[in-house]
Amino acid sequence: MADRFPSPFDIETPAGAEGWQELYTYSSLFGEERRDYEDRAFWFHDGVHWPEALTPWDSGLAELALASLGQYNTRHFQVPPAYGVDFRILNGYLYLSPVPAPEEEIESRVPVFMERAGFYFQNWNDLYDKWLVKVRDLVQQMTELEFKPLPDLEDIEVITSGAGRGSADALLSGYHRLLDHAVTLWQYHFEFLNLGYAAYLDFFGFCKAAFPSIPDLAIAKMVAGVDVDLFRPDDELKKLARLAVSSGIDDRFSPGSSPDVVWAKLESDEAGRAWIAEWEKSAEPWFNFSTGSGFYHTDKIWIQNVEVPLGYITDYIDKVKKGENLDRPVAALHEERDRVVGEYRELLDSDEDRAAFDGKLGLSRTVFPYVENHNFYVEHWAHSVIWRRMREVGEVLKAGGFIAEVDDVFMFRRNELSDVLFDLYHGWAVGAPSRGPAYWPKEIERRHSIHDALKAWSAPPALGIPPEVVTEPFTVMLWGITSDSVSAWLNSGDAGEEGVLSGFAASPGLVEGPARVIFSADQIADLQDGEILVAPLTAPSWAPVFGKIKATVTDVGGMMSHAAIVCREYGLPAVTGTAFGTKTIKTGQLIRVDGNTGKVTVLD
Repeated sequence: MADRFPSPFDIETPAGAEGWQELYTYSSLFGEERRDYEDRAFWFHDGVHWPEALTPWDSGLAELALASLGQYNTRHFQVPPAYGVDFRILNGYLYLSPVPAPEEEIESRVPVFMERAGFYFQNWNDLYDKWLVKVRDLVQQMTELEFKPLPDLEDIEVITSGAGRGSADALLSGYHRLLDHAVTLWQYHFEFLNLGYAAYLDFFGFCKAAFPSIPDLAIAKMVAGVDVDLFRPDDELKKLARLAVSSGIDDRFSPGSSPDVVWAKLESDEAGRAWIAEWEKSAEPWFNFSTGSGFYHTDKIWIQNVEVPLGYITDYIDKVKKGENLDRPVAALHEERDRVVGEYRELLDSDEDRAAFDGKLGLSRTVFPYVENHNFYVEHWAHSVIWRRMREVGEVLKAGGFIAEVDDVFMFRRNELSDVLFDLYHGWAVGAPSRGPAYWPKEIERRHSIHDALKAWSAPPALGIPPEVVTEPFTVMLWGITSDSVSAWLNSGDAGEEGVLSGFAASPGLVEGPARVIFSADQIADLQDGEILVAPLTAPSWAPVFGKIKATVTDVGGMMSHAAIVCREYGLPAVTGTAFGTKTIKTGQLIRVDGNTGKVTVLD
């Protein structure tokens, strides 16, 4: 077994991807100037958020996200044991490296963190209510931005109103505002998130100290049964399905029917039109929901790809007519939660310990909804608006002959695009040819070719020198990076019992069933009742399929990954972070998923 992963400086460029570095920001690349640091660090591929090769513009959004994460750890709250999470792009894939705080600084950071985090914990609900207002206002500001082709002649109203500025001002400054809003969005994102994890990890640490043999899953059960906005889109689908049945219009929905056909049937009478009105109430904002992680412009958004939520509604209509219960098993989760809390609380020796236990558990339950809710407001709703505004910019550039397809706009780096828009403005303003139409189409074609080669490359799970023991809690709980998983990667997955995969015991239960291996949301429709979902990772918008599957197995993610949290809330067994699930298991194979022990066994 190797004692380290490949050096990032030894990784070769995939054939056909020569020059890939030009697609990304210079500071996000490995470089000789930082080689001493970069070659000694441990870097892991973030398959939880960015599993695929990034396009240039999408990578810029990822950079904003990770810089904001570090900012709140290091410059706002001074989390005692951790600085930020460093990031690099290699062959189009994002690698992360947690930066620990120096040992000698940790003690002095504690009082700073206690004062600042304490203020947030003591005023959480009030601050969170204000956060909802802030983020909704920001989304509205992005929604109101407009990008239109430059006119042959400015409207007379520009003259008669004395505006003193025209269409080009709106185009150039509008793009800069969109970037500024994206920066602000990610500042808002981490205002609460790191503290949400910190509160849970504080409770987690208390339990591990008080009950040395307590399973991680038992601690997770104590905060289960939460009501979060991230489940709201799925709840809206269920509501619309029930309405279709109660209104007697369920026969207008059939598997595979196009939205145009369904809508034509619905618009034919009052009951159908009333259902459409309810759909429109649900759609904004709850169907601004990505079929993926929310970080790729290529992911389908429900509100723009109506066939996706319509397919889920059709499935739910069938279940309603069969009398099946669509609700999450909240009562059962609460009963189990209270049982586990009661059993462990009784083991504590003193009133002081019980008071500390109650306080830390109460805080965890208070802050925990944000750990999931931010996903909807930022990665899904806000990002879907950003993608729409960017496509408007793409329309402008396509009309100007700079690009062949609207989505080619995502092949520009985020700051490079400012220069491209200026080139368009320059030619329009002076009445002379811009350079772009003769330059960019060929360059964009080259970049697409490079990106295609990067997408076909298989990114190694990690680079550099692994730590002797992985102890950084966020790395373990969110990304599922542990000493065991690092060892398995180094050993190429060959260790362990044949036909048995190990991961996180993420959600309790023991089931057997046929596997369905899927790699993208486009394959979700292939899932059949009673199958076990096996995927690299899951997305929040996959929740509607949890009513038909028996369990979930993922390659990546820890106890606090989305797949783990949602499976606990839907009462489904889950094993996350198996690393090799999709490589080992084939569709149709009978497998056993033990969400109590974190074992997945191939039975045939």
